[in-house]
Amino acid sequence: MGHWWYRNIVEPGKLPLLLALLSFVTSFLVTRMITRMIRAGRGPFKNVTPGGLHIHHVVPGVILVIIGGFGAIGSSRHSFGAGLSAVIFGLGAGLVLDEFALILHLDDVYWSEQGRKSVEIVVLTAAIVALVLGGFLPFGVNDLTADERHNRGLVAINTATNFFLALIALWKGKPRTAFFGTVIPFVAMIGAIRLARPGSPYAKKFYANRPKARAKSGLRAFHHDRRWAAPRRKLENFIGGTPDPERGPGREKH
Repeated sequence: MGHWWYRNIVEPGKLPLLLALLSFVTSFLVTRMITRMIRAGRGPFKNVTPGGLHIHHVVPGVILVIIGGFGAIGSSRHSFGAGLSAVIFGLGAGLVLDEFALILHLDDVYWSEQGRKSVEIVVLTAAIVALVLGGFLPFGVNDLTADERHNRGLVAINTATNFFLALIALWKGKPRTAFFGTVIPFVAMIGAIRLARPGSPYAKKFYANRPKARAKSGLRAFHHDRRWAAPRRKLENFIGGTPDPERGPGREKH
């Protein structure tokens, strides 16, 4: 274990990346815990509203990302400053991506259905960084043996192939499959091979004159959503909290 730690984390200078990942995940989880407590009216935490202006936590997050980013650029990979900058950057990134949906929609959708995108992007980011930390990519490690170079080369090629297939899956209107397909083998390939979802750019281009393909695509999407919507919602609700119920027309929020 000590040999793996030195060869794959310390020697290639990935310790700051590990610290950034740990602080990123911790920042997100702690932030979600606090916001859920505020939402439930429990604990000592309150929204920050100086002068009646609600300060979202993406604001201090951006500040921390800037400080940590510039600090990392000015530090050596093996220095204490690099580790400290990585922790600051990770904390800020957790705050920023926790409100990714707000940035995307330019609206306070934190507890709405659109707010689920923040949870998805955080999980994706953590998964990708964890893959890089796994030490499979042959970058930064000195004196690789022939077997190590061969094994890591295969993984690097596999990762690049998954990424290409993920782009096809994204083109077919399957963003979740594309996201997780970049880090999970065969997921992207399945998304790229199967029929595109109705309304996707791929379907509009290639199914316009194929009514049977459109009908089959719509039916498959219906069955897929009915099967997986509930488990996915439960997982997202467990991680990020249950969104507020959508209000119908004419109903006001009290």
